[in-house]
Amino acid sequence: MKKINLAITGCLGRMGQQIIKSSKSNRSFKLVALTENMPSNKKIAGIRLDLNTDRAFKKTDVIIDFTVPECTLEILKIASKLKKRVVIGTTGFTQKEEDLIKKYSKKIPILKAGNMSLGVNLLMYLTEIASGSLGDNYLSKVFEIHHKHKKDYPSGTALMLGKGIANGKNKNLYNLIGKKFLNKKSFPFGKKINFNSIRKGEIIGEHEVTFSSGKEIITLKHEAFDRALYSDGALTAAKWLTNKRAGLYSMRDLLNFK
Repeated sequence: MKKINLAITGCLGRMGQQIIKSSKSNRSFKLVALTENMPSNKKIAGIRLDLNTDRAFKKTDVIIDFTVPECTLEILKIASKLKKRVVIGTTGFTQKEEDLIKKYSKKIPILKAGNMSLGVNLLMYLTEIASGSLGDNYLSKVFEIHHKHKKDYPSGTALMLGKGIANGKNKNLYNLIGKKFLNKKSFPFGKKINFNSIRKGEIIGEHEVTFSSGKEIITLKHEAFDRALYSDGALTAAKWLTNKRAGLYSMRDLLNFK
């Protein structure tokens, strides 16, 4: 079976390193390019690090990107020109940046997910069902914990879960985002969706969605123990994307959740 030529951006980052590790034991892929946003003569897995350029991505089939929004958009510009597929695990996009991603997806296949875990995507699906079933009589909020190195908050996964709540109500997430708390021991429900983010230690990820009517509380929760959970999911997404036409896809499409 012909292997899929893989490029990993942000290769010195935590997720970049984990994807490199996972790709070495995955027979479906051949690692052909590693990039960072700073010049380097360093080699990883026998591959010299490169900048995000046409040359770096020329021989790739799929690019897996876990970087920052500005870098992701730079990569999409190149990928669109070269007709390369892109898996995006980057989070923290503005609405304007989200619109640009949609624009690029008209030219190339893109799979974008705030979280590559099967369990988290199932949690989002269940969140959407619960939100739609419970209706406006129940208030909702999202709680998440990540390691102290994570800069953005709420996390991409927390926003995914917020989107699940919004989807269940047939509303736009950006119209429902309430207050964003950081490192609070407790935080209130509100008319909109409030978020609380904890940054401490080396915790990989915990996410919790809570619904309350004032008379009862319903909680949906996911906890991750191994970072390979995400890298394996990203590789599964990359393999799945190789057979797709131009468009914007999600892990929900991959998992065939209705």
